[in-house]
Amino acid sequence: MVRDYPSERQLQILRVIREWIAECGEGPSIRQIGERVGLSSTSSVAYQLARLERRGLVSRGGRHWRTVHLG
Repeated sequence: MVRDYPSERQLQILRVIREWIAECGEGPSIRQIGERVGLSSTSSVAYQLARLERRGLVSRGGRHWRTVHLG
């Protein structure tokens, strides 16, 4: 079954990114996102970000997930 909407975890990540940009003026790192959503594994955060990127909901600053941007 293919979902056409973000999971609860992905919504949490999107909220963190939105709040971080509002607070700091730039996107958070993977580690910073993980700390805020309770994921200690950066690979788990990267996996969720990749899924959001495929949907066009986030983008990365370069080849790696150093900084995350909305849409």
